[in-house]
Amino acid sequence: KPKCCFFSFSSKIQVNRIVHAQLWVHLLPADEVTTVFLQISRLMPVTDGGRHIGIRSLKIDVNAGVSSWQSIDVKQVLSVWLRQPETNWGIEINAFDSKGNDLAVTSAEAGEGLQPFMEVTISEGPKRFRRDSGLDCDENSPESRCCRYPLTVDFEDFGWDWI
Repeated sequence: KPKCCFFSFSSKIQVNRIVHAQLWVHLLPADEVTTVFLQISRLMPVTDGGRHIGIRSLKIDVNAGVSSWQSIDVKQVLSVWLRQPETNWGIEINAFDSKGNDLAVTSAEAGEGLQPFMEVTISEGPKRFRRDSGLDCDENSPESRCCRYPLTVDFEDFGWDWI
């Protein structure tokens, strides 16, 4: 069973409107200056083969006793998930130091608000513009486009003298 993470998305998000998609992962402090290998893998249903598909790997140099947030571009993965929601089985996050310790925070146990999260920037849709106020025409206009004609209504002719 994977230890992390499943992200669900609104069906209102349109793939062509995604500008950026970043996965943020909090790393616990290391005991010593070390290099951390942060690996993000997409999960797949269990089959004869493996259930992980690598998304990104980062090599991060960290100082002793310092925790940090790391971001990973996941725009491509998010696009696939939005086009094919059935492929969204979640991701697994690992951040191993040189001693094999996993420093990635993947649950609330290490501290509230330190769980991985995804930041997605979406562009606004096309702005709606007011049309030109239109063309004013008269009965002699050669205009073939839609235009306004003068109209005079005499309500007394209709017997509506109360208007």
